[in-house]
Amino acid sequence: MAMQKDMMSRAVRDSFAKLDPRVQVQNPVMFLVWLSAAMTSILAIASIIGAQDADVPTYYVIAIAVILWLTDLFSNFAEALAEGRGKAQADSLRAAKKDVEAHRIESVEDKDRFTVVPGTELSRGDLVVVRAGEQIPGDGDVIEGAASVDESAITGESAPVVREAGGDRSAVTGGTTVLSDWIVVKITSEPGQSFLDKMIAMVEGAARKKTPNEVALEIFLVALSVIFILVTLALYCYSSFSAGLNGMANPTAVTTLVALLVCLAPTTIGALLSAIGIAGMSRLNEANVLAMSGRAIEAAGDVDILMLDKTGTITLGNRQAAEFIPVDGVDPAELADAAQLSSLADETPEGRSIVVLAKEQFGLRGRTLEDKGMEFIPFTAATRMSGVNYADSEIRKGAADSVRAYVEAAGGVFSKECDEAVERIAKVGGTPLVVAKDRRVLGVVYLKDIIKSGVKEKFADLRRMGIKTIMVTGDNPLTAAAIAAEAGVDDFLAEATPEGKLDKIRAFQHEGHLVAMTGDGTNDAPALAQADVAVAMNTGTQAAKEAGNMVDLDSSPTKLIDIVRIGKQLLMTRGSLTTFSVANDVAKYFAIIPALFSPIYPGLDALNILGLTSPLTAVLSAIIYNALVIVALIPAALKGVKYRELSSGQLLTHNLLVWGLGGIVAPFVFIKIIDMLLALFGIGMM
Repeated sequence: MAMQKDMMSRAVRDSFAKLDPRVQVQNPVMFLVWLSAAMTSILAIASIIGAQDADVPTYYVIAIAVILWLTDLFSNFAEALAEGRGKAQADSLRAAKKDVEAHRIESVEDKDRFTVVPGTELSRGDLVVVRAGEQIPGDGDVIEGAASVDESAITGESAPVVREAGGDRSAVTGGTTVLSDWIVVKITSEPGQSFLDKMIAMVEGAARKKTPNEVALEIFLVALSVIFILVTLALYCYSSFSAGLNGMANPTAVTTLVALLVCLAPTTIGALLSAIGIAGMSRLNEANVLAMSGRAIEAAGDVDILMLDKTGTITLGNRQAAEFIPVDGVDPAELADAAQLSSLADETPEGRSIVVLAKEQFGLRGRTLEDKGMEFIPFTAATRMSGVNYADSEIRKGAADSVRAYVEAAGGVFSKECDEAVERIAKVGGTPLVVAKDRRVLGVVYLKDIIKSGVKEKFADLRRMGIKTIMVTGDNPLTAAAIAAEAGVDDFLAEATPEGKLDKIRAFQHEGHLVAMTGDGTNDAPALAQADVAVAMNTGTQAAKEAGNMVDLDSSPTKLIDIVRIGKQLLMTRGSLTTFSVANDVAKYFAIIPALFSPIYPGLDALNILGLTSPLTAVLSAIIYNALVIVALIPAALKGVKYRELSSGQLLTHNLLVWGLGGIVAPFVFIKIIDMLLALFGIGMM
């Protein structure tokens, strides 16, 4: 609650600070309101000292000036409130970013001989050693050692993570703390350009640039404003000409025309446009995703191709042993016994699941790694097998083609029955592990990829939105096809290589598609750099993070779906409020013009369907409504309109029916209510 009060107080202070014309000029529509407020303030002072504006009451001119200043303040407040969440997050990040002493070393071999230097003096390529309890002084890659690291200052997650040399979990971020052991880090960032510095700049909004869509919409709003300026000038000239023909002085005050201009100009969306963009980025930050540009968020809303890794995104990532399939008359218990023995030292989730399945199905228990005479054979990329030598026996398990070569090299036979079992497992999307003992094939272990609950429904939702999903996997085409069918994706890329991913993305883009993908390794960097929306994992390599235009601090492969949802919600919010604003302006025109000019053209009174009391109450009601509607729409701008999984055509229909119709009806209703209240208190009576 205290944080909310602080945020509101800061937003109010910033609202007044943003009245600076150097700030206002960055938003042309609201700068027009600022100029109008300044002009009516001058007219109010002139009226006070006796220089009347077309004989309208002084209080009327003062009221218009005050309401116009409030309109500008409400716009500033919406933007400041949107920025407030980012500034609060930036303050917490600054608290984590403090000057630390770095233990710089000359080489890994001399890690015990270090020089203490300020972290701000480190440059790209420097080596530092960080021990338990010390803060990592800058972004880098672990090149020696392994340690448990607290990244809560960055990710908000209290659980520590392991960072180690080699692989795709070697990247560390400055400002995080080593909890145990030690690591040698090679610095990859220059002073003031760390990941934490970039995060602070982005969440605070200092680095936010207007996106192409924002710029295009702003140009459109400026064009509308120019048109309404010309319309207002024409109305004043026509009013003066008509009054002259009737022998009357021009009854239309400059104050009234300025107020009319502000009412007709697209001030509603002009006031909220910046807040919508900032709030969209803030929602992404709340999802623990750092966008390097607003363009990336917009692109996420426009993507129509999603390339998703199978492991961890579509499947749980841990294949589980589901069945022992003996071949050639082998006893199932013998197969389970050999598979369990070969897996005792296998610490992968697959290996542990084989041990558990053998226990559950055949009661094989009590074996440990300390059993005498066991020589465990680790898995290697070259052999694609692992196993154990035990009691004069050789047991191996691995990929079918590797075990075939192993067996046949010793004169053994890889039977047709085993081939059929392997093919049957692959067809249903499983992974076959062939087990052999003493160069004789015993059977196959069926490893099952577990499809995540609800992903099929998510992909169906994406399909309704016009988004095509592509599963990317290193599996063979047969296995990939089965998993793709079960998960409900539209297509798949099997046996994926870095070149294959890059070529696939380029092919889609050549056809006019916008492509999004995730990645964490150096081998993903080319494809990430090519993709329109590239989400790098925070645990990934520095190359992947530099290639992406977003970084997922949680390193969750499924986050891509959430990012697309946030991007689409941003576009939906902007489209909805723009529709409402334009419809609003049209309705205000028809609501107040007849009442405003009926003194000159009494026939127009027939079009005064609202029965507004007088021209003064008509203008006052419209200008008050124009200011208050901005306040009413601030929650929608900050939270975003309700996300709907609809196609572009359905969204357009929905916007026209709800926001378009609402924008037409609301002014008639509320202008009439405000007019009645003004009349009740005797304000604006002629």
